Amino acid sequence: MSTIVALSTPPGRGAIAVVRLSGPDALSITKQLATDLDNVKARRATLSKMSLPGTQETLDEVLITFFKAPDSATGEDVIEISCHGSPVVVREILDLMVSMGARLAAPGEFTLRALTNRKINLVQAEAIRDLIAAQTEAAVKQAARQIGGELSHTITSLEEKLISVIVVLESALEFVEDDLPAAELGSVKATLTSVQKGIGDLADSSSSGRLLQAGIKVAIIGSPNVGKSSLFNRLVSRDRAIVTDVPGTTRDTLSETIDLEGVPVFLTDTAGLRETTDTIESLGIERTQRAIVDADLVLEVIDATDAVGAQVNRDRDRSSIRVLNKCDLVVAKHFVSEKDSVRISALTGEGIESLRTAILAFLHRSDVDNEGLLVTNARHYDLLKTASYELGNAISALNDELSEELVLVSLHNALKYLGQITGETTTEDILSQVFATFCIGK
Repeated sequence: MSTIVALSTPPGRGAIAVVRLSGPDALSITKQLATDLDNVKARRATLSKMSLPGTQETLDEVLITFFKAPDSATGEDVIEISCHGSPVVVREILDLMVSMGARLAAPGEFTLRALTNRKINLVQAEAIRDLIAAQTEAAVKQAARQIGGELSHTITSLEEKLISVIVVLESALEFVEDDLPAAELGSVKATLTSVQKGIGDLADSSSSGRLLQAGIKVAIIGSPNVGKSSLFNRLVSRDRAIVTDVPGTTRDTLSETIDLEGVPVFLTDTAGLRETTDTIESLGIERTQRAIVDADLVLEVIDATDAVGAQVNRDRDRSSIRVLNKCDLVVAKHFVSEKDSVRISALTGEGIESLRTAILAFLHRSDVDNEGLLVTNARHYDLLKTASYELGNAISALNDELSEELVLVSLHNALKYLGQITGETTTEDILSQVFATFCIGK
């Protein structure tokens, strides 16, 4: 196995940068560049100076921590070098390591080696990626639970029940002249039904899990000067968009992410929709139309003081919430509220909480349980659904009194699909696709 090296902290300037090596030559390569490592001890930081080979010229003063195999993150010898966060220093260290025999790591290769050496399973590896990408506290908690092995343990428990049934049916094949006793057959069916329900419950949680992980796209649209940018600023809680009294101020889309009770919401402010001969404004309106197509939810902002404007976009075939803005300018007794509208004032903040509540209602918050274990990965969902289908076939075959061989084919297929979730039966092609989505250095 080769020795790999990569920067494990974000690129750019910072107080500290961490360069990591993993492989059989990690310590020997580091010793060629650093002093005071003759008596280095595992899991203890050592202050050292890194020098250019063949000279006494100091490159940087660093902290070096050695993790000896197999007691390391990857299961191999690992070196972590904490240097000053200068891109020049980092580049020099990486170049020197490569010149001495290390290889630049591929995306996710450190985690892949941890998987290969059975320090973690595939579910935990993917959860590490999800934790890095998490945008809300709820997403962080779900990723942490999967890194801790909660999903893996749940799947393993289902696999064990499935294996117990397979053992019974395989044993029955040895005595083909005898049918399974009715009591034992009933127990087999009950176990398979229980396993299928457990798999189904996990699969059903994926809509909430993927919502926490991926979030939704919300486009704010409407005619010019109805207060779209003011609403955008109010929702992101800062003056992100330029606001003026001049219609057509917003010429391009502007996006920000907010955390709405654990769900990442990608808000997009858009150019006002109207007929125009202005080339630049026309381009902005084209981008508005694209934002509408891409959005999961549209906030249709309408000037509550303008009876004509209130008819804009009424028949749009898109999941939407009608937002009647500038309600602070409308005399209450003359204000006619609409059943499917939310009345707000982006200027004063009135009604903003009601709008947040309406957005959460669209998200079906009743289905989002931050306290329960959720499946957040589309690959896991597909495999769970396929395993459930195979179990359904097995149960049907038992009910139709078909041979054990036919039942076992479906059960072995179901077991294989569950194993692909944790990485027990995963092919190299699938692993390559999974780890290609990781950042370099992890």
